[in-house]
Amino acid sequence: MSRPSRRFARLLAPIVLFGLLSQTPSAWAQDAESPTLRKLRDTGVLALGFRVASPPFSYLDAKRTPVGYSIDLCRHIVEAVKKRLAMPELEVKLVPVTSATRMPMVANGTVDLECGITTNTIERQRTQAFSLTTFVAESRLLSKRAAGIQGVDDLRGLPVSSTIATTSIQFLHQLNQTRHLDMKILAGLDDRDAFRMVQTDRAVAYAMDDVLLRVALAGIANAGEYVISDTAYSVEPYAIGLPRDDPQFKQLADGVLAELYRSGEILAIYRRWFLAPIPPKGVNLQLPLSEAFKRVIQQPTDSPDPQHYR
Repeated sequence: MSRPSRRFARLLAPIVLFGLLSQTPSAWAQDAESPTLRKLRDTGVLALGFRVASPPFSYLDAKRTPVGYSIDLCRHIVEAVKKRLAMPELEVKLVPVTSATRMPMVANGTVDLECGITTNTIERQRTQAFSLTTFVAESRLLSKRAAGIQGVDDLRGLPVSSTIATTSIQFLHQLNQTRHLDMKILAGLDDRDAFRMVQTDRAVAYAMDDVLLRVALAGIANAGEYVISDTAYSVEPYAIGLPRDDPQFKQLADGVLAELYRSGEILAIYRRWFLAPIPPKGVNLQLPLSEAFKRVIQQPTDSPDPQHYR
């Protein structure tokens, strides 16, 4: 090592030592046991997965910056990770994901936090973990009012759309088989594509989570020509996607969310995205807290069982 290098090493040593001493022994042990925290410490980069067009949860604003309810929650988790690792300069790499790529990218380690609109299910837990529940939606049908669709029995033999790789399209396939409806199920590449099929009469109905159906209608001038079914066909507990087999990292993420719930800060975050005008067009969804999510705030849970939320 040259003399300048030795001098630099001597100057750097106290800084490194301070960073190490800022953590408790228990934090060191948890970091060592957590493959995700260990990776973040080694690489200095946290990959945050976001959706490009899923307002108000995760989408790009007018400046092409990811914003939304799920993004806000994840940013709180990111700050907790920085504090745990004593790495305030930890780089956050923003990675766009789709309904088809989000789970594989968590499973293969491309994404460390998936901050979108993903439903926690037992089947999906085979490849990834989930945080505490962050929102509770219900799957419903959207159709043109003139079509007179009252429920799934009215869809017999007709084309119905949903979004690829979602629980809603899985529900349609199961319903098609169990009730022998002979529906023609059309898969949209994203939510806008699936809704467009109803707008252009390629499909008579669009099956998706109620909050996303409301978002779709909020963005069009002739929303009164459409109707959302009164009947809900499934319960969808949304959560942040996490790496599998890393309970320490999940504990960190869950701790952040639980504190937001305990302190009531979650209510301000919720109001910002569901009860106030949101960018870029200033649309207000006017969607009050559901009774199911109120219960989650009072008693946080990561249950994938829909019955838990009924």
